[in-house]
Amino acid sequence: MRKLLHLSIVLLAISVAGCAGATRSTNQPPSPPPSSVSIVVSPPTANIRAGDTFPFSVAVSGTTKPTVSWSVNGTTGGTTTSGTIDISGNYTAPAALPNPNTITIRATSAADASASGSSSVTLLNPTPGLTGINPASVGTGKFSLMVTGSKFVSGAQVLFGATPLQTTFISTSQLTAVGAASSAGSYAISVTNPSPGSSSSSSIDLQVTGSSQPSNCGSMSIGQGASLGGFVPFAADSLWNTDISSAPVDPNSTAVINFIGSGIGIHADFGAGQYQGSTIGIPYLIVGAQQPPVTVNFTAYGSESDPGPMPVPVTAPIEGHPNPGTGDRHVLVLDNSNCFLYELYSSYISGNSWNVGSAAVWDLISNEQRPYTWTSADAAGLPIFPGLARYDEVVAGKISHALRFTLQQSRAAFIPPASHWAANSSNANAAPMGMRMRLKPNFDVSAYSAMNQVILNALKKYGMIMADNGSNLYLGGAPDDRWDNNDLHVLGQVNASDFEVIQMTPLYTQNTVPSGAVPQITSFTTSANAISAGTQVTLSWLVSGVSYVIVSPDAGAVRSTSITVAPAQSTIYTLYATNAYGRISATVSITVH
Repeated sequence: MRKLLHLSIVLLAISVAGCAGATRSTNQPPSPPPSSVSIVVSPPTANIRAGDTFPFSVAVSGTTKPTVSWSVNGTTGGTTTSGTIDISGNYTAPAALPNPNTITIRATSAADASASGSSSVTLLNPTPGLTGINPASVGTGKFSLMVTGSKFVSGAQVLFGATPLQTTFISTSQLTAVGAASSAGSYAISVTNPSPGSSSSSSIDLQVTGSSQPSNCGSMSIGQGASLGGFVPFAADSLWNTDISSAPVDPNSTAVINFIGSGIGIHADFGAGQYQGSTIGIPYLIVGAQQPPVTVNFTAYGSESDPGPMPVPVTAPIEGHPNPGTGDRHVLVLDNSNCFLYELYSSYISGNSWNVGSAAVWDLISNEQRPYTWTSADAAGLPIFPGLARYDEVVAGKISHALRFTLQQSRAAFIPPASHWAANSSNANAAPMGMRMRLKPNFDVSAYSAMNQVILNALKKYGMIMADNGSNLYLGGAPDDRWDNNDLHVLGQVNASDFEVIQMTPLYTQNTVPSGAVPQITSFTTSANAISAGTQVTLSWLVSGVSYVIVSPDAGAVRSTSITVAPAQSTIYTLYATNAYGRISATVSITVH
């Protein structure tokens, strides 16, 4: 029995030993050998500007299948944010820099996905391109420029020589800048984009003349159709006052002229006396500090109008007076005490106030851009008065500004200083509002009277600006009994074919209207919130980014940062601050006991 037990133990031991031996001898699959495929991307590092295309190359060894797939930051083919790359390794940087501005370009082997090579890329801001400045010539003193080009980025800086100008970024193709010139000369204007990769454009010369613009309009006489005493509305570098005799011709000029009608003659829409019981032209009135503010109520375009009150007496002449009819019924009033121009459209007297379709306030010593897409008393969103031919300046032998004109058809676009369109045509050759035409430099004016030569020479130097829909090539002017109507009629011998359209840039349509920050009102306060009737109270405010300020009621357009009012009854005062991008308001209440 003991022998059987011993035999069993021996057999069990042999069995266990056999199992253990079998476990030790089991074969594991060998680890894969390291890949023999090698990928090298060239260059290993690169600096690339936004929007640029850059070729990468790849060297593949260790395989007979050299195909690779390209990726940007791990995404095959890339994205619009980080840039894209095609199957040949051509990388296109994004138009705007990502954050961070570093990305990785990688090539991965099609034969072995574990084999890849990469390049580290730093993205830089693009180099700006400069194509134009407007105006091309300014007087000494303060000036403003519209700068056009390409690849501008936020933070771009316009340089006046080596001096940075206060610059506003409008779009990738437009900047505005303000500065001052102390002396005449030729100065290089350029644009610099900021870091990373700060770089500058080529330059365009700005001509600074020795003349400067009067800083006030006190020289203007008071009265209907009165003399401006040599004062020219708006700053010397205003687009209205810009010499465009050497401005480039628009490539589409001939087509636009033919669309208008090359044989159509210009017509002086102003003159002496009356036609069918109405004066001929758009009248104006100059008032002084003694003119009190008048309430203005809106019947149509109040949201795109400047609120009153305005120093516009109800005795002011309405276009077409003494029988204005149902036409545009414009009213134009200049105030020689605070240098503002007030223009009304569709104007009707209502007791001691006005009911109007629209109204606009213009700073006569500035370069105000009406809010983009807003109308004014003119369909183009332009001021009317600075585009009128006036007898006093013609008889003095010189018109120093562009003239206003109308066309029958216009399209949905505008060119600054216009801000609005009133399209009645979809034809691409129809004029945008603000389009500028110039009498050709070789047009012989010698056969015309001395008075007409003044008008024709102004059309050569300053041109005429499309301001409204109306009869073709009707020139705006103020009525004056001293005009010679027969002589003005001779201007009809000058045809559309004698003009050329200057370059239409920048041209804004529905999809390209500039956008930006509206003004900021930091505070609007009153020195007392509760008073007795007739007690004087001071209203004060702090604003920024503003073109002009209006306080309503009682005050109107003001230049200071405070005014004194004496309300007879409880009143809510509203401060309106406006710039090219819109209007913002704030209110204060004064309770009268």
